[in-house]
Amino acid sequence: MGFSKKEKIAYGLGAVGKDMVYALSASYVMYYYQDILGLNASFVGLILMIARVFDAINDPLMGVLVAKTKSKWGRFRPWLISGTVLNAFVLFALFAAPNLEGTQMMVYFTAIYILWGVTYTMMDIPYWSMIPAVTDNAKDRESLSVVGRTCAGVGNALITIGTVLAVSMLGGGNERVGFKWFGLIVAIIFVVTEVILFVSIKENSTQEEMQTTSVKEMFSSLFKNDQAMVTVLTIVLINSALYITSNLIIYFFKYDMGFALGGDGWTGNYTIFNSVGGASQILGMMLVYPLLRKKFSNTQIFKFCLTSAISGYALLLLFCMIGLSSNLVLLLIPGILVFISNGILTVLTTVFLSSTVDYGELQTGHREESVIFSMQTFVVKLASGVAVFLTGVGLDLIGLVGNTNEGETIAQQSASTLTGLRLLMTILPILGLIAAFVIFTKKFILTDEKSEEIAQQLKAKRGA
Repeated sequence: MGFSKKEKIAYGLGAVGKDMVYALSASYVMYYYQDILGLNASFVGLILMIARVFDAINDPLMGVLVAKTKSKWGRFRPWLISGTVLNAFVLFALFAAPNLEGTQMMVYFTAIYILWGVTYTMMDIPYWSMIPAVTDNAKDRESLSVVGRTCAGVGNALITIGTVLAVSMLGGGNERVGFKWFGLIVAIIFVVTEVILFVSIKENSTQEEMQTTSVKEMFSSLFKNDQAMVTVLTIVLINSALYITSNLIIYFFKYDMGFALGGDGWTGNYTIFNSVGGASQILGMMLVYPLLRKKFSNTQIFKFCLTSAISGYALLLLFCMIGLSSNLVLLLIPGILVFISNGILTVLTTVFLSSTVDYGELQTGHREESVIFSMQTFVVKLASGVAVFLTGVGLDLIGLVGNTNEGETIAQQSASTLTGLRLLMTILPILGLIAAFVIFTKKFILTDEKSEEIAQQLKAKRGA
């Protein structure tokens, strides 16, 4: 059984709202707490890593709780709506930090960010667990994955494109005030979109009960699913590359290009770059991927996009090192390559993860959607944590000096600091994507043909 058109639209809206929230947290927490509030960059990165370790326990437990849930609203929807409302409140608190100093601000940030991760998990796991749970058709799952990931890309793009300008307008030039009100707006949009999803989605009451296991058994089962582990590792590497870039690019436009242009217009250039990039990402999901899919397999497209993204980062580094870092038009070329590739890669990793659910069921006899998709939530947040930790340590190592006083001119950075910034935002992503390419090429076996074969075997087995 698949989703109706109404349900697909609602599912897409849900992805827009939740990924607006995630993108705001993943891309701007470091900038908000380090550049605006003045916390040590390495400390912020460390806390994000600690939060991800906590999620290593919380996420799988959440998957088990979802699988065991029985209510008149179904298995997924109660967690979806309760997690959304709680996370919206915490998101506002995250970007509306009170006037605290030193240790008090460090404690506040630590508590609020860990709470944000817990409440986001509450709604994210049931959201993605719906995909393989409502249909046993590989093509239907792929279609729904594309809807979810494409709309998630829209939500991500809205934050990427609009945050800096919105913060500037809402705060009247005061970034701290601007982030507070922008965080509130995003939180409200988040609640509205998930309420629409909650009301529109009808869970299949005839669906087989999901298998549940203890946490120990669950991890044991996951480690036995070699294709899930390959996919998870690939997701970590790809998303780490993405989040390193998204966290550093604002520093590049503010302190590298912005200072070169006299400190004026950096927010406009940053917005143009992200607007083109966001449009390219959506274009990749909605147009380029379907066109490529007509002639190539998913695994072929995946390898091509990894290669394209690597090439884009290399070209970006080349332009920066030969003195073209202030030429926005030229920088858009590698930006488009990276964003289109990332959009398609995001869709495909979800498709591949759905395939590993069938693969695991065929291998073990247990179907564990929530277990597998709880790992998706965990690894995406892990990738964000790794990326921001590396970002924080890197910013301290290269000696970047932030602007914590509103209204002051952009701080001038040394030549070595700017060179280090350029290397950080290109070389680290390149290394991660190369590693992802090698691992995927050598270890992933779930081709289109193999996935369909497994789906047919399971259908025959269930009908026996």
